[in-house]
Amino acid sequence: MEKAILTDANKAYALLKADADKILKLIQVQMDNLMMPQCPLYEEVLDTQMFGLSREIDFAVRLNLIEEVEGKALLDNLEKQLNRLHENAQLG
Repeated sequence: MEKAILTDANKAYALLKADADKILKLIQVQMDNLMMPQCPLYEEVLDTQMFGLSREIDFAVRLNLIEEVEGKALLDNLEKQLNRLHENAQLG
């Protein structure tokens, strides 16, 4: 049973990481092709996506599939990557 839990935990983290990667890619495409970070639609998409991911992480934590620190690290890492994208877009 413990092996199954570990496998489920690994799957849960992998799925959350994939969702974080999708958000990063979505925002990158928006910045490259569609709009600048100052656009209200950009901010709305980013806020909605980040909120959804945070809820997924909270759910996985409540199910004991991942540790709270893992989820926080995943969100923090995504935020840092998004900040870098934003800075690069401003630099031109």
